[in-house]
Amino acid sequence: MSKLTFDQLLNLKLLLSVEGIGPGKIRKLLAKFHTLEKVISAELKSLKEVDGISDNLARRIQRINAQRKNVESLLNKDLEILNKINGKIITVWDESFPSLLKKIYDPPLLLYTKGSFLKDDEYSIAVVGTRQPTNYGKIQTEKIASELASQNITIVSGMARGIDSMAHRSALKIGKRTIAVTGSGLDVVYPPENKKLYDEIAEEGLIITEYELGAKPDAVNFPKRNRIISGLSLGCVIVETGIAGGAMQTAAFALDQNREVFAVPGNLGIKQSEGTNLLIQKGEAKLIRTAEDVLVELQLKLKPEIGKNIPKPKIELNLFEEKILSVLKDDAVQIDIIASSTKLTTSDCLVHLLSLEFKGLVKQLPGKMFALI
Repeated sequence: MSKLTFDQLLNLKLLLSVEGIGPGKIRKLLAKFHTLEKVISAELKSLKEVDGISDNLARRIQRINAQRKNVESLLNKDLEILNKINGKIITVWDESFPSLLKKIYDPPLLLYTKGSFLKDDEYSIAVVGTRQPTNYGKIQTEKIASELASQNITIVSGMARGIDSMAHRSALKIGKRTIAVTGSGLDVVYPPENKKLYDEIAEEGLIITEYELGAKPDAVNFPKRNRIISGLSLGCVIVETGIAGGAMQTAAFALDQNREVFAVPGNLGIKQSEGTNLLIQKGEAKLIRTAEDVLVELQLKLKPEIGKNIPKPKIELNLFEEKILSVLKDDAVQIDIIASSTKLTTSDCLVHLLSLEFKGLVKQLPGKMFALI
């Protein structure tokens, strides 16, 4: 559960229940008053000094204490339900809150979760798309999601019908991690036919939402959900989507959050390909054919930072990694030359180069060039 005390969590819930108050305004209030308790007990004049807090909004904040007993009762009931379903509440101030999500412009202050974040979830990629995929879209989703998951990359999606559900299942099928971000309460499974998938993800991965228990999957919830999908991920793969599809929202959020966007090209004249083709045409998404294209683009971001002045321990290498290092020496080498010199396939080379990146021995340069660090 959150490291906040019960009273602190109650104060947060009280503020979030004020009409017109969201994470952004709460951050501004905390910048001035430092604690949630002081915000709620602040004088009208002081509240109005905060940017974005009008007279009416300040008065609503002052009146919220009258709802303390009701909100306290609801919070106690929520905690009881969460305990029964093995769920919990975490806040942006907790160490368990995902670090990538903290870096977006408006991260949620509070999340309901079922399952746990793992350190490896920092290396996550979102795979999203239409609820009505073509056979081509289904094939590409399963192929790309499973290939990414096989490299221990966590697959993030929204558990919607179609592409989202297939992305989750592809990761689970090979025993790998997946995270589902929902637009409803943690105890509300949507769509209902995904109950089995929901249980499998909760068991092997993670379900998260910023919506209260019992919240219905209303249409207005999904844009906020989509910003979390992209916020949790180093990049987003859009498989198929119409121009007005929710996946286009996710792509837009990813761009705003300075995350990479990838799109699978599709046939002209097919509605499900209009959005992905448009993203590629406008230069907002990189065209990909396989998971390999995503891995090459993200290798530097996927590598943990290693202190340059810290003595490096002896690193164990496999035979293929030793072959690649012998080819690189001190000069940057193009991937095709590496493959030819080592007599490995390009795909195998990229896998071992990614491993060498993680070990802090190799770096990628523009043009699919690789060099020793």
